[in-house]
Amino acid sequence: MAREQFNDLLWFLAVAEERSFTRAAARLGISQSTLSHTIRRLETRMGVLLLNRTTRNVAPTGAGERLQLSLSPRIAEIESEMATIMSWRDRPAGRVRITLSDHALHTIVWPKLREVLIGYPDIRVEFSVDSAFRNIVDSGFDAGIRLGESVEQDMIAVRIGPDWRLVAVASPGYLAARGTPMHPKELITHTCINIRQIAAGGLYAWEFEKGGEDLRVRVEGQLTFNGSYEMVDAAMRGYGIAYVPEDLVARQVASGALNVVLDDWSQPFAGYFIYYPSRRQNLPAFRVIVDALRHSPPSSFA
Repeated sequence: MAREQFNDLLWFLAVAEERSFTRAAARLGISQSTLSHTIRRLETRMGVLLLNRTTRNVAPTGAGERLQLSLSPRIAEIESEMATIMSWRDRPAGRVRITLSDHALHTIVWPKLREVLIGYPDIRVEFSVDSAFRNIVDSGFDAGIRLGESVEQDMIAVRIGPDWRLVAVASPGYLAARGTPMHPKELITHTCINIRQIAAGGLYAWEFEKGGEDLRVRVEGQLTFNGSYEMVDAAMRGYGIAYVPEDLVARQVASGALNVVLDDWSQPFAGYFIYYPSRRQNLPAFRVIVDALRHSPPSSFA
């Protein structure tokens, strides 16, 4: 296969994965018009339409999906071998793609990596912020970061953060006007700020536990977000009760801008883990990332 034809396939794969000519062009470092021309040339050469294009969306056709499924594992294998060869160099180098939530990025991952990566200029890290539970191999990621209970099977998993919990919070003004719920079931009579689970497509049912009693409560309200940071702001503005990571509201609770409700019903759960296929673990650039993120519990002394 000519080099030009191989590049055409790589560029098609980028568009199919990103579902966007704009994002794919930015990822490849080329112009959108060049990319569009290349895909049309590939379709002409193959004699089949590979991508359905609308003003808003780009999606593979049946033929395009089959080509994507055929190319992805082969390209991943080539990239893995290239990374192995690059590991023979004196300095760790290569690209590492990670899918993770905004909360994990801001509270754990970036604080740990921002100083470390300065010493490794040849390591290129791409963070893809997404709350969906993706198959990292099929989606072309080197690793994923999720809560311990959500880690994919048959993956190596390394803890990168402590246990934490979700807490229900509301502004003093809201609670003065609507009252303070004393039991999770009372939330159905309150205005709550929802969060949508992208992977499942539905709204998250708030989970509580106390004394062996487990409850899942579906709440209603004016606002729904897919990120916790916006929920905190809305709660502070009196839009209702939000259920968010405790560390995001520690400052607001300490200042009195938000109050925690149902505190004894909020229990801790396993924190964040980085997970990845076994073939990645021996690559120097990837080891730098994992070692920097690895959680070190505080020492305790008798």
